[in-house]
Amino acid sequence: AEQCNGMDGRTELVLARAAAKRDLPGASDAPQLAPHLARKLLNTPGQQVRSTLDAPLQRFASQALRHQLAGLAERNIEDGAIIVIDNATGEVLAWVGSSGSLSAAANVDGVVAQRQAGSTLKPFLYELAIEKRWLTAASLLDDSPVNLATSAGLYIPQNYDKQYKGLVSLRTSLGSSLNIPAVRTLVMVTPERFFRRLQALGFNLRESGDYYGYSLALGSADVTLANLANAYRVLANQGRYSPLRTRLDDARTAPRPVPVMDADAAYIIGDILSDRSARARTFGLENALSTRIWTAVKTGTSKDMRDNWCVGYSSRYTVGVWVGNASGAPMWDVSGVTGAAPVWQEVMQYLHERGRGSSRDARNSPPQKPAGVQAQTIRYEQNVEAARTEYFLPGTAQSEIRIAHAREIRPAITYPTAGMLVALDPDIPPARQRIRFRAQGAPAGSRWVLDGKRMPESVMQAGRVKAQKVAASSQQSDVEELGFDWMPWPGRHVLALQDASGKELDSLRFEVRGAVERPALPQKK
Repeated sequence: AEQCNGMDGRTELVLARAAAKRDLPGASDAPQLAPHLARKLLNTPGQQVRSTLDAPLQRFASQALRHQLAGLAERNIEDGAIIVIDNATGEVLAWVGSSGSLSAAANVDGVVAQRQAGSTLKPFLYELAIEKRWLTAASLLDDSPVNLATSAGLYIPQNYDKQYKGLVSLRTSLGSSLNIPAVRTLVMVTPERFFRRLQALGFNLRESGDYYGYSLALGSADVTLANLANAYRVLANQGRYSPLRTRLDDARTAPRPVPVMDADAAYIIGDILSDRSARARTFGLENALSTRIWTAVKTGTSKDMRDNWCVGYSSRYTVGVWVGNASGAPMWDVSGVTGAAPVWQEVMQYLHERGRGSSRDARNSPPQKPAGVQAQTIRYEQNVEAARTEYFLPGTAQSEIRIAHAREIRPAITYPTAGMLVALDPDIPPARQRIRFRAQGAPAGSRWVLDGKRMPESVMQAGRVKAQKVAASSQQSDVEELGFDWMPWPGRHVLALQDASGKELDSLRFEVRGAVERPALPQKK
């Protein structure tokens, strides 16, 4: 690695490839500031490439990572990675692939390794719901126990602290990283629609949305730090995507950004991610996510504490940090805010104060509110949350946020779920296998229609059940649930819910698989 001064005054890093046996971190006496990116860009010994990396920043980021991991050595954590991106150009300014000598797998490049995303995907889910005008930042979501039927059984998400907050706004749900409201939002958005948005953001997920199911809201998909950080850069760039650049080539121009999300919705998500008050329910007001300049940031922790993430952006830069173990071993009591966030904060502060411009620089100020975003003073019924000024897309603003009552619930099929796959058990007599169709909010006289045929009213079961109210109110109200026990038959089916006049209230498709009784084979003579 050699340093040279670029045209913008940046001390650039020229990468050179030595013999293959000297490529690994710690395998050479010569300075190796970016061995992982060098192996990615260079093919033959002696080859040189003028990279986009900033040499002092690369050195500082590497030291910050090693210092943090050394302090967490007793928590069973030894690996980490950092990427720093220029928002405007997509140039990668720092690429730290490992912790070097602290790691037992120093040759593994953590910037491009596939790891579970944890809660870092939530901003993109809520952005999509706001963009489609299904929710606003002020919308109330239900943080109470829920279980969802899937083809693999019941899915029962829980919050990180195993506690429930009752009614919370979308702003609080995202800022405080509550799991259950995110899963409820994905039920509305659908896993497949969310999957398509993630693909447009450049995640290149290996499976389909139906494969991940509702757990996609909580980051069950494997992602790379590079793709994750670049997706946050899309939020910073008002919803415009462009690929990363790691080498400087005067003959090659940067690709034109492509709009992949609504600019106004992206602004609202950024405002939420920068809101200390929105984070307070989980993280408190003072933590490693706070910086002296405007930043929008999100943490994430994967199952069993195997991965810590902290990704966020200022007006000028996006910084992504991952810490964990390359082996996949879980850490001991390390969350995103205690593991990855301190490194993220250090690097972001360095970028804006010591390394690449003063915090007083006008370019470091918060992004300007788009003309289409409306600011509105709001208050909540029953003071569920404090009155405040909130941001809305055109046509969605409200001054008073009311609590939905049972009579206002939209009629919907609650079981089976859309796209559900049911497998018949060959060891249970067919007459003893049933699927109970269920719907909530169905008006009197509603009826089931399966594959275009109306179900007999004589076997329909209608009853009234108590619907648990959220913690914001001790009152309870009755919700009518319509049920019907159906003996399943193999095939693909369309189930519809109609009112008494025949108007369709809801519909979905599901499939039943399983052997049916075959005619006896002729016996051999």
